[in-house]
Amino acid sequence: MTIIAVIDHGAGNLVSIAQGLERSGADVTVADVPAGLAGVDGVVLPGVGSTGVAMRRLRQAGFVDPLLELDRPLLGICVGLQLFFDSSDEDATGCLGLMRGRVEQLQETPKLPHIGWNDLTFQREDPLFAGVADDAPFYFVHSYAAVPIDETVVVARATYGNPFVAAARDGVRVGVQFHPERSGPDGVRVLGNFVRECAEAADAA
Repeated sequence: MTIIAVIDHGAGNLVSIAQGLERSGADVTVADVPAGLAGVDGVVLPGVGSTGVAMRRLRQAGFVDPLLELDRPLLGICVGLQLFFDSSDEDATGCLGLMRGRVEQLQETPKLPHIGWNDLTFQREDPLFAGVADDAPFYFVHSYAAVPIDETVVVARATYGNPFVAAARDGVRVGVQFHPERSGPDGVRVLGNFVRECAEAADAA
C-alpha cells in the first residue's frame, strides 16, 4: 500500500484531498507534526487562504526543514504550489524556495479572486496529467500565481486575464494551482497519477 501524508497546517481541504487519494488506492495519513512524514512514500502540501499565514503555520509546526530536505514526491495544491517559490507579493512573504521565482497577483482580470473552471494549455507532457484530455477543465480559487525564473519548470498554464502558471514541476516536486479534489473525475485522475508516481518512486528506492 502506498502511504501518503497530507500536511495539516490549518489551511486546506484535507478531507476531500484524502478521499481523492484513497479512491486511488493510497493509505492516507494527516500529519500535523514533522514526525508524521516519517516512512511515507509521498507528501501533499495543500493550502487555501494566504501564503503569509500558511508559511507562519509551517514554521511554527517545524515543517520547513523537513520539506526542504524531502527526497520523496511532493505535491503542492493551490497555495501549496505558491509556497514552493522564493517569495510572494501577498503579505510580502518569504516562502520555501524549492523553485526559483515569486508569486504575484493575477493581472488584467475581470475580477478577483478568480473562481471557476478553466482548461489548461500544456507546455510539456508530465506524468501527473497522464490520461487527462487536453481540454479537461479544472477548478480554481485564487488571486495570485507563481512567476518562475526558470520557464522549464512550467508544465501548464491557464488564462484568466493574462495567462498564469497552473502546474509546475522540478524533479519530484510538482504543484498545481487548481484544486484537483474539487475538479471531478479529471481531478481524481491527477491525484491517482500522483499516487502512482509515489508507488513507482518507492519501488525504485
